[in-house]
Amino acid sequence: MSFTILIPARLASTRLPDKPLADIAGLPMVVRVAQRAAQSHASQVVVATDNERIEAACQAHGVACVMTRADHPTGSDRLAEACELLGLEGDDAVVNVQGDEPLIDPHLIDACAAQLTQRPDCVVSTAAHPIEDPAHFGNPNVVKVVTDAQGRALYFSRAPIPWWRDAPMAGQPADGADTPLRHIGIYGYRAGFLRRFPQLAVSPLERLESLEQLRVLWHGERIAVHITPHAPGAGVDTPEDLARVRALFGA
Repeated sequence: MSFTILIPARLASTRLPDKPLADIAGLPMVVRVAQRAAQSHASQVVVATDNERIEAACQAHGVACVMTRADHPTGSDRLAEACELLGLEGDDAVVNVQGDEPLIDPHLIDACAAQLTQRPDCVVSTAAHPIEDPAHFGNPNVVKVVTDAQGRALYFSRAPIPWWRDAPMAGQPADGADTPLRHIGIYGYRAGFLRRFPQLAVSPLERLESLEQLRVLWHGERIAVHITPHAPGAGVDTPEDLARVRALFGA
């Protein structure tokens, strides 16, 4: 299995300014993410950015980087340009790892890539894990996913799905059947689809839920879902998140 990891990185975060360059035990966060991603079986790990400071940080630490346009409306648009710059096309496999995930599990990356090899009927892959905390089931910031019998995504939502009609306050059957799944924000793509994804019309459901992956389903494409038993390491969105991750790295 050969695949490329793309890490989009911008300095646009409002909650944590200059987030990709935040120091974690002596290295910029984006470099930490790239190093962690390189522990997977990817053939290459490349940061896609529009900022010269991020490019310089990558170059200083031996991380491959491509410069993309600054006017991309979404991360997917940036990834599509990166595929073009790298000459990736057709069934070439690409895994999108977010630039604020220094604790990303390399095995999860490999599993996401493997879905594309194992599921020729799917153009995108992603991951999910069982929801154990009932509070997360009702939290709109926790995205849920339901799948079909073949492990393909049927729908993603911020609402609590699937809804157990006979005991709605419980959230799920007492025997654990049909345990709700929390979506994990990692994606694998066939490069050919990723390059044409930005040209697809934004779907009404995507606007309602503010979930870009619904555009894929709206246009009749399929998403394979790898289910892992454990929640991944949390990303870095706030100064408090950064302090927690620094502590884990002994900084």
